[in-house]
Amino acid sequence: MRCSIVIRTYNEANHIGRLLDGILQQTVKDIEIILVDSGSTDSTLDIARRYPVQVLQISPDEFTFGRSLNAGISQASRDLVVIASGHVFPVYPDWLEHLLAPFANPEIALTYGKQRGNHLTKFSEQQIFRQWFPEISNQRQEHPFCNNANAAIRRTLWESQPYDERLSGLEDVAWAKRVFDEDLGISYVAEAEVIHVHAESPQDVYNRYRREAIAFKRIFPEERFTIWDFTKLVSTNIFNDLLRSAQARSMWQHISDILWFRWMQFWGTYQGYRQSGPLTWELRKTFYYPHGFSPTGGSSKREIEPIDYQDQS
Repeated sequence: MRCSIVIRTYNEANHIGRLLDGILQQTVKDIEIILVDSGSTDSTLDIARRYPVQVLQISPDEFTFGRSLNAGISQASRDLVVIASGHVFPVYPDWLEHLLAPFANPEIALTYGKQRGNHLTKFSEQQIFRQWFPEISNQRQEHPFCNNANAAIRRTLWESQPYDERLSGLEDVAWAKRVFDEDLGISYVAEAEVIHVHAESPQDVYNRYRREAIAFKRIFPEERFTIWDFTKLVSTNIFNDLLRSAQARSMWQHISDILWFRWMQFWGTYQGYRQSGPLTWELRKTFYYPHGFSPTGGSSKREIEPIDYQDQS
């Protein structure tokens, strides 16, 4: 089994070493690593160059998620291409083995794995991870959801349908929808688990969900998100999060971040649905290079020992 791994980075010095260490400890050894950086100003590239990594650089004014992925995949020499964000890291040494296993079925076009947070992850986002990435795998799911923080695709399919470079986000869902419409399969693999580190401010959360809503509206133009949807979803999600945190006896610890996270999530979504016009450079700067950006969970127990990251900060 062999693969290329495309990693997108921007100021990931706090995390990229852990991800690359985790990759080198995988049971899959025939790996090509391609890192696509979009203007890091910290030590991301210095750290990455300590590893067997091919580095590509694109300028900030050229960046979209789709363009970054297309640049990296164009350099990949393997048919199976794993896609990872620069601020994730695998939990187990068989992450790649499990993520790639469904491709034994020639009808599978895309796989994606489980994500969980760490101590920096807000309580509400932990609930989102559990909703989006359940504990049970699905060999062939019935919808085009996926997430490119932890996914893999066939390069031969990408050659005929590269990622949409015009989208402000959700390039993964747009690609999945296209292959899904062609009756190709998407597999969710719970055993292919990563930790996804988000240390976001309220403005970062608003910004993320706003740009994703803009993209979602473009992918699914018939969809709507009204002020009533905003009101309903804010109230029900806050109530559910407070209930779960109370059951975990941690409500007072999380009540503040639950309130602001859910408000910013759905207010950003509402504002994104109202946004119209092209993805200008001003929007790119707002979405991808916000001022003060600071990149930086329970799971089912498996018999294999997790990777030991004790030497990584």
